Amino acid sequence: MKTLLKKTGFILPLLFVINSCVTINIYFPAAAVEKAADEIVKEIWGEEGLRQEPKKEPSKEGPQSFIGRQIQHVFLVIGPEEAFAQEADINVTTPEIRALKDAIKDRAGSLKKFMDNGNAGISNDGLLIIRTTEGLNLKDKAVLSRLVSAENNDRNALYSAIAKANNFSSDRVSDIKAIFAKSWMNNAKKGWWMQMTDGKWVQQN
Repeated sequence: MKTLLKKTGFILPLLFVINSCVTINIYFPAAAVEKAADEIVKEIWGEEGLRQEPKKEPSKEGPQSFIGRQIQHVFLVIGPEEAFAQEADINVTTPEIRALKDAIKDRAGSLKKFMDNGNAGISNDGLLIIRTTEGLNLKDKAVLSRLVSAENNDRNALYSAIAKANNFSSDRVSDIKAIFAKSWMNNAKKGWWMQMTDGKWVQQN
């Protein structure tokens, strides 16, 4: 009996934590935003030539413990829709979002040559930065400056539009931006320059 009470005393705070996490995920489904970001970035840059992530082997799990059974019970009680709300799809198909995606996609071909040559790189906040204008004539410098400025404006507008379409609070725009920053870097083409959190520049390998 004492053992059962001890286990129950441990489980109740754990269930509270789980329930709190579930509530947070309902209001901001980070996993769904990550999935949408990867799909959008790949659609914009195109699959060909982009870095491919290695496939992960499925993890092997041992027999369920007493705690594991209780956690499973929580998911059954609150429902899979709430427990895994972070994996639900988000709305990225509004006219505003589609227009911004199309604009960024149409610009991608012009930007790629500057990315390939190292003139532009991906900053640590996921926006583009002009790294160097070496080897560019006056016309190309002006084109690069215009492309980078338009790209960054559209990317920021895209993040705000996604937050608006999914009724996220305005302070979640920075979270969406951070998730997209990771996706832009993870899907960068080999040889493209990326800025690390410490400000150093490295090339995608």
